[in-house]
Amino acid sequence: MSTIDVAAIEPSEVSTVSWGAVIAGGVTSAALTLLLAALGVGLGLSSISPWADSGVSATTFEVGSGVYLLAVSMLAFTVGGYLTGRLRAKWVGVHDHEVYFRDSAHGLLVWALATVISAGALGAATTLILSGAAAGTVGVASRAAPVNPTDTYVDTLLRANPAAAAAPAPAAAASPSASAPAPAQTPAASDLAATRGELGRLISPSLQRRGDLSPADRTYAARVVAARTGLSQAEADKRVADVIAQAKKTADDARKAAAKLALWLAASLLAGALAAMLGAIEGGLLRDSKWYEAGWRHTIVRSHI
Repeated sequence: MSTIDVAAIEPSEVSTVSWGAVIAGGVTSAALTLLLAALGVGLGLSSISPWADSGVSATTFEVGSGVYLLAVSMLAFTVGGYLTGRLRAKWVGVHDHEVYFRDSAHGLLVWALATVISAGALGAATTLILSGAAAGTVGVASRAAPVNPTDTYVDTLLRANPAAAAAPAPAAAASPSASAPAPAQTPAASDLAATRGELGRLISPSLQRRGDLSPADRTYAARVVAARTGLSQAEADKRVADVIAQAKKTADDARKAAAKLALWLAASLLAGALAAMLGAIEGGLLRDSKWYEAGWRHTIVRSHI
């Protein structure tokens, strides 16, 4: 009676993941990503200009950056996946379909490892490169302390009216009569720091909630602006409305830019995962084939022995 060789039917229970090859491919992909990111920053800075009608437009720059992000991800992960496929161990006695699956899984592991490395260990280096790019776009101003966006809006609200400041003061105002009471001033109107802090506290919550000032807060802000700048009540109301509209538009533009960047990043990660799996499949195919012989692709037979 013939005996059945179980080892010839069932593969070994030892893990089939070649972790050494996966780590090598993941580290290579992360390093290539950092290199290509630095190259992209250099190319991007050379294509933009602070002068009007110079350099590429903002839309072209955004689309070009997204396409380059896709290209970086696909190239880096293709190289890492291919390297993993070539370096992994040969699986003996395994069907071709299973080999293709394992190569794909190795490519996916390379993508996951490289993504974690890029987000973690290489995060500081990537941030340094990107912050250097931002510093190059704004020049010397970037060396100053960061500016709170709310302070900018408060500056716009409290900007003095040059015409009112240049006009001579009336005689009655210069020498008020003893019987006329002095105009009362609130602490917020007399103290510029208190006024700025109060207006900032009024504006900040509305921007965070993406809402608007309440009618009472809007009226009060307009009165404070009129008292500090010399504007009429109607002009102060209009200035408050314009500043709130500008703040909303700026916040909305920032939201749209962040959403576009997130979508481009998600697309690049998906493309990188696919590229890593395809690269690993190609590398594994070369690992198991006699690629050095002429016409080897037409006679591919994986013997696994």
